[in-house]
Amino acid sequence: MSKETKTPERIVKAEKMFVGRFLRSLVVALALVASSTHLAPAQTPAPASPKNATTSVVSAPDARKLNEVAATAESLVTEFEVNGLKVLVKRRAGSQTVAAGLFVRGGARNITAQNAGVEALMWDAATEATRNFPRAVLRKELARMGTNLGYGINFDYSALSLGTTRQNFDRSWEIFTDAALRPAFTPEDFDRVKSRLVIARGNVNDAPDSFLEVLQARVAYAGHPYMNEPGGTSETLSRLTLEDVRRFHQQSMQTSRLLLVLVGDLDAAQVKERVAAAFGKLPRGEYKAEAPPQFAFNAPSVELTPRLGLETNYVQGVFAAPPLTDPDIYPMRIASSLLNERIFVEVRVRRNLSYAPSAFLRDQGANLGGIYVTTDSGRTNEAVSVMLYQVSRLQREQADNSELTSQVSGYLTKHYIDQQTNGAQAGELARYELIGGGWRNSLHFIERLRAVTPADVQRVARKYMKNLRFVVLGDATKVDRNLFTVQVGG
Repeated sequence: MSKETKTPERIVKAEKMFVGRFLRSLVVALALVASSTHLAPAQTPAPASPKNATTSVVSAPDARKLNEVAATAESLVTEFEVNGLKVLVKRRAGSQTVAAGLFVRGGARNITAQNAGVEALMWDAATEATRNFPRAVLRKELARMGTNLGYGINFDYSALSLGTTRQNFDRSWEIFTDAALRPAFTPEDFDRVKSRLVIARGNVNDAPDSFLEVLQARVAYAGHPYMNEPGGTSETLSRLTLEDVRRFHQQSMQTSRLLLVLVGDLDAAQVKERVAAAFGKLPRGEYKAEAPPQFAFNAPSVELTPRLGLETNYVQGVFAAPPLTDPDIYPMRIASSLLNERIFVEVRVRRNLSYAPSAFLRDQGANLGGIYVTTDSGRTNEAVSVMLYQVSRLQREQADNSELTSQVSGYLTKHYIDQQTNGAQAGELARYELIGGGWRNSLHFIERLRAVTPADVQRVARKYMKNLRFVVLGDATKVDRNLFTVQVGG
């Protein structure tokens, strides 16, 4: 896994699920992703049901089976604490790989407008060299074992990640814990990493999609802790010193701030001994995890940013969405997926207004959903009008039960595919433990999704898909402000 900070998430394109901000779940070696969410519908049509059906797509026998599956999955996870450090170990018997992540709670709430990027800089420098593994030795050992050591960061938490084979886990664990607890933080490493990040962040505004995310953050996150970009800006990163990074690392290494997750063919009792030896003497600290304030947009708005030379307008609008801890997140996932499919059909297939229009839903402590399109500047109003009509349609009309079944089936298929790796499963456990009300909630994802009814989808569309905050990058002279600020839902 390559080392990279959590840059603003790119919204879901037509034929893929999500890459997204940050998280974005964690991929193979636990690089953080954020998450927009879309899945294509299942290919096998479901039997039709009455248009206004209000029943879920899961039967009583299916519900019992899902509960049994969840119970079996829970039995594979061992939870324990070492000196205040919470540890989750999921055993996958026979697995030839191991994934591990040391997570630091807080994300954007750990930083200020003045030191934004310090956490990313800390982890980047920590994975360059450690006290017991100088840079050359570290690179040689990682290459010899095929081990990935990296990090990721988003608005809610960061992670030092490890991906390795079971055969090389012992040696890789030494490197992983040394990077976490005893990073070298040499002036040479710091200067090199800092220069790299400053250049990378300085280029964010060059690509229209990345700049669009920056513009969206200014509008959606104004007055919110998320306004502090975890990856920092070129300006904030330039001001940071090596002493700032060392101080931040010392503050972060308190067990009350940390979560450790491991997935692989591991014995939990042996892991506990290793954790005690490595982390047992860390200070506990007094960190108390708190959910970030939720978004509440009181009126629709549009911010226009002209950019000369662009023949394409880049458009994105967001609305406040339920967090992972809210039961509404399950019908909201289906509503977003259904909206994404309808937008794709109407905007791309039938009207050819855009190659990649989409609807998305993020997985954040304070959550957002939205719509995105790039289109010829002269057809921007038409594209947005079609998209808002589909939002309104979702609010006015209940989906067919067959349509809902198709969406749920497609969603679950993609979910299963995405959970094949140890890294993805570790990321799922961590995400729910940190911002989803506890790791056990991840085990009931499927049954709760399948319990969603057409009435639920319509209800959340009405409740959340309103007061969209739009940003437009491109030719502002051809944008009808009244269209973008029309009220839908409510």
